[in-house]
Amino acid sequence: MCDPLEEILRREGCSERVIAHSRAVCTLALTFSGSDSVDRELVRQGAMLHDIGRSRSHTVAHAQEGAAILRGLGMRGDVVRVVERHIGAGLTADECSLLDLVPRDCMPGTLEEQIVTNADNLVHGHQEGSVVRLLQQAYRLKRRLRKRHYRLWIRMEAFRE
Repeated sequence: MCDPLEEILRREGCSERVIAHSRAVCTLALTFSGSDSVDRELVRQGAMLHDIGRSRSHTVAHAQEGAAILRGLGMRGDVVRVVERHIGAGLTADECSLLDLVPRDCMPGTLEEQIVTNADNLVHGHQEGSVVRLLQQAYRLKRRLRKRHYRLWIRMEAFRE
């Protein structure tokens, strides 16, 4: 279903583990994409390519790295934004700055950005997990960030098929 984009991931040097994870995120993200208001193709492309930056970094910087790779490949701007904004439940420009990233707004704003972000949060490795597991893993985060994760999950559950 998402196979045509796997070649891009391979060409950029992503491991088979990253590709399997991306495939699982893509499959889950599409279950949140049944509404007529959702651009399924954008969700598909964004979900498959969301971790392309892991070919360069396995830190939080992989999102901005991935966006840079996709810009270099001439990818659509909306796909680039999905990739750049998929970290956690999003990062403000101030939070990016504190993490030594380019200080730009990386909060998922569109429905498609939120769907991919939520699906990525729920997939561990190549298997779907639960919001309980997600929140348990987020215990080390500040309370407002845990709340951001939970609110995103609640919003997205309304779209699950």
